[in-house]
Amino acid sequence: MKTALFTLMAFTMLTAFTGDKKFPAASLKTLDGKTVNVQDYIGKGNPVIVSFWASWCSPCKRELDAMTEIFPEWQANYKVELLAITIDDSRGLAKVPGIVTSKSWPFTVLADTKQELQQNLGFQTVPETFLLDGEGNIVYTHSGYNAGDEFELEEKLKELKK
Repeated sequence: MKTALFTLMAFTMLTAFTGDKKFPAASLKTLDGKTVNVQDYIGKGNPVIVSFWASWCSPCKRELDAMTEIFPEWQANYKVELLAITIDDSRGLAKVPGIVTSKSWPFTVLADTKQELQQNLGFQTVPETFLLDGEGNIVYTHSGYNAGDEFELEEKLKELKK
């Protein structure tokens, strides 16, 4: 019994430190109201940045604005895609298309209006950013935003490219 418990604990600790946690599946909405599965966008051989945000969150919008400036370079150098997933509820979601249009964000924007994906990933505040490898494993997470955080994210992209 003790051996089985020790083995289970060792396995749990090992998998906790490898960072190879698969990004969960979830049904989300596109801005035009179509239902999609987030898995349709990940695990296709290229890295994916997933940034959770909300229309009322100023740091979220600053982070996405900063990424907008360097996103074309990231696409060219790392073949990365970016999913900006709003956690706005159905009332707040009405503001999202206007924000996306006014800011000319060049990436895919999806909505997790029921916060199912947020709950599955276990975070409370936004912005929350995940970097996924080409197989859909979470290899890096970051909470909050300070100017320059996008360069730390780029370092992680460089590591993935090696």
